[in-house]
Amino acid sequence: MAIRPQQVRPVPEPLVAALESLQRELDIPADFPAPVHDAAAAAAASPRLPSLDRTDLGLVTIDPEGSRDLDQAVFVEAAGDGFTVWYAIADVAAFVTPGDPVDLESHRRGQTLYAPHHRTPLHPPELSEDAASLLPDRVRPAVLWRLGLDARGELRGTSVVRALVRSRAQLSYREVQDALDAGTAETPLRLLRTVGLLRERIERERGGVSLRIPEQEVVVEQEQWWVVHRSALPVEGWNAQISLLTGIAAAHLMLDAGVGLLRTLPPATDAAIRKLRVTAEALRIPWPQGVSYPEFVRGLDPATGTHAAMLHACTLLFRGAGYEAFQGRPPENREHSALATPYAHVTAPLRRLVDRYGSEVCLAVSAGQAVPEWSLQALARLPAEMESSGRRASAYERGIVNMVETLMLSAHVGQEFTATVVEVREDGSRGTIIIRDPAVEASLKVPGLELGSEIRVRLLNAYVAAGRSEFELVPGGAG
Repeated sequence: MAIRPQQVRPVPEPLVAALESLQRELDIPADFPAPVHDAAAAAAASPRLPSLDRTDLGLVTIDPEGSRDLDQAVFVEAAGDGFTVWYAIADVAAFVTPGDPVDLESHRRGQTLYAPHHRTPLHPPELSEDAASLLPDRVRPAVLWRLGLDARGELRGTSVVRALVRSRAQLSYREVQDALDAGTAETPLRLLRTVGLLRERIERERGGVSLRIPEQEVVVEQEQWWVVHRSALPVEGWNAQISLLTGIAAAHLMLDAGVGLLRTLPPATDAAIRKLRVTAEALRIPWPQGVSYPEFVRGLDPATGTHAAMLHACTLLFRGAGYEAFQGRPPENREHSALATPYAHVTAPLRRLVDRYGSEVCLAVSAGQAVPEWSLQALARLPAEMESSGRRASAYERGIVNMVETLMLSAHVGQEFTATVVEVREDGSRGTIIIRDPAVEASLKVPGLELGSEIRVRLLNAYVAAGRSEFELVPGGAG
């Protein structure tokens, strides 16, 4: 699911009490304490600025429309028969001092939380949406990555330094995609597409895989909230490849130096793959023995009902992601199995606590210096902090989506819908269904459902406050 960044918006009346209850249950803070705001304002007025000036680079930011917490700016240029990718990351450490009120509060929060009506930021808006954000035409301190690629897109050189940068423009994904499709995009954006495509090919070659499942997204227009299924634009994938490239480069710096914090995902067990093969067989989707899991997944079409069910089943392999901190001997589990490579989070420090520490490790390693003691001291506790904040973020977003789903459905009690069965419990007692219009996922307590089948269901109740809907199978409606 996805909840897009929004400015402050009114909450629909039927959701006010339910949303307040969810926020209390998950202990979502309404604001920052006054001392944190004061410390952020003081830091914004006197950041620690680097001496290196790279405001000459033609960097731009590419984000969802309406974003203010801009972590990354990118500039891609040709270099001989290859490419140079410049990637500027907001330098939060230029403003935050270990142990100060902003730092302590960020450890309590862990990450930014998004809701349709407002965001609950990791850092006070004085920093996250102003002084530290890579807003256009503002000189900002940044962690600047220089990534050298050959003609095939393979990484051949990495360096990272602190520098002053200036973003030339704040672009949205739709703007960039439209310009690329129309042939009017400037050269750096065309090269972004070229490098993105090359990196996607490399990901396929090394056995990485991304699930192309349309996300549920809460959108707001004219004070109305509803959920839609949204497929990512191609440029979102190409832009994500730059972030992944940087995270891969960061992981290798850490592993070479014997210190760091990796984002990991255990490899799928043989039993899990066998279970997926059984699911494919049940859905009558061919999966020849010689075809690997990544190859199989890339051939699935999320617009097809049985394929959507298969992709939903594949999400089981993406569970168990976490962080591995190490000093000295690298951890045994050092890879992110979905990416098929070691990987680290370093590209979103305004929105995710761990990235500030990953950047500090890489800056020190690249400069041949010792990692700052304040960063080393935090490494061991960061995995637990991020796991806790991740659980809260998932529960918050899922709770909001459930509420909006039931709000959308509340006017349709008694009506029938066509749904696809995307999951069936092992005991066969119930399943999960997806309705495409409106974009709803729901549990259906009906035994004997057939995975991947299209069925007709009737909405019995929509409990908005609880974020729960009740459906029944229409007699004769099983596919």
